[in-house]
Amino acid sequence: MRIVSSGVAAMLVAMLACASGCPDRGKEAKESRPVVRGVSLETVRPVSVPELFEVSGTVKAKNHAPIAARISGTVSGVHAKEGDRVRQGSLLMTIDSREALAGAAGAEHAAAEALARKKLADVTYERFSRLFEEQAVTRQELDTRRAERDMADRALARAREASRAASTAAGYTRITAPIHGIVTSKSVDPGDTVFPGMPLMTVEEEGQYRLEVAVPESLLGRLSAGASVPVVLDGDADNAVGRVVEIVPKVDPVSRTFPVKLDIPSTGALSGRFGRAQLPVGEKRGILVPKTAVVERGQLTFVWTVDNGNIARMRLVKPGTSQGDRIEILAGLSAGERIVVGGVEKVTDGAKVE
Repeated sequence: MRIVSSGVAAMLVAMLACASGCPDRGKEAKESRPVVRGVSLETVRPVSVPELFEVSGTVKAKNHAPIAARISGTVSGVHAKEGDRVRQGSLLMTIDSREALAGAAGAEHAAAEALARKKLADVTYERFSRLFEEQAVTRQELDTRRAERDMADRALARAREASRAASTAAGYTRITAPIHGIVTSKSVDPGDTVFPGMPLMTVEEEGQYRLEVAVPESLLGRLSAGASVPVVLDGDADNAVGRVVEIVPKVDPVSRTFPVKLDIPSTGALSGRFGRAQLPVGEKRGILVPKTAVVERGQLTFVWTVDNGNIARMRLVKPGTSQGDRIEILAGLSAGERIVVGGVEKVTDGAKVE
């Protein structure tokens, strides 16, 4: 009994000593809270936000020239490869076509023979004209020489046209670049046999690109040419701005989509890249905050909110599309809340903002 009483007495003494001498832990924690100064705050307010519909597509050169063979023959030389930049008229490929060259030579000889016959017919007609004036030949003989002269004229015209066509065909043995640009594909090598219509090369003009997207038919009539559209290419961190330049009013019966073409900035654009476009289809009420307010750390995206006691708290948010220097917040914020928009790097969770 004395042992228990002594223990209780010791506990009471310790409690009294702590009450009079121990520090106030809550007060100490309150006094040790970090203070942040020099930050900018903004009150979240709902605004009118464009309602966007995301579609995907492929980047293509605005001007491209597929080159195909026009004659049969054997590729004798290839003077450009994929990635080479070429100028209009520069030699890309040569084709050995003896048939075309022989045809051009034969047509040239035929034209020369037709010219000789034409000259003979002219001289003969002039001679018979003088003889007719002297009444040495009949009118029928003069008319016959006139007909021969006219037929020689027409034969010469046909021979010259055939010679030009044969010379043009012989010129197809030299394949030249139709535009300034870059070679993006090459389908043949020296020694290959080619036939009319067979693809040889493709040259694309640099500096002008388009994003071609497939849009659901439900949006037909809701888009307009000239509209500015946010565009992002796969692998790029920043959005670009494209412009609707062509709306094809024809729906594919299989995919139920119609093509839309957008001019896009040439920076970073390459033919064949995958891209996405945010098409404006209406308006809605939403929340836009400055991009400077959004912090990304690893897999987390958040903003710093400030409560009525001026205490900063981390708030996870779901970002949407960018609108200039602002970004839409789809979830995580409510109207009337205050967020840090400047000096976010100074803020820590639980800090007091002054």
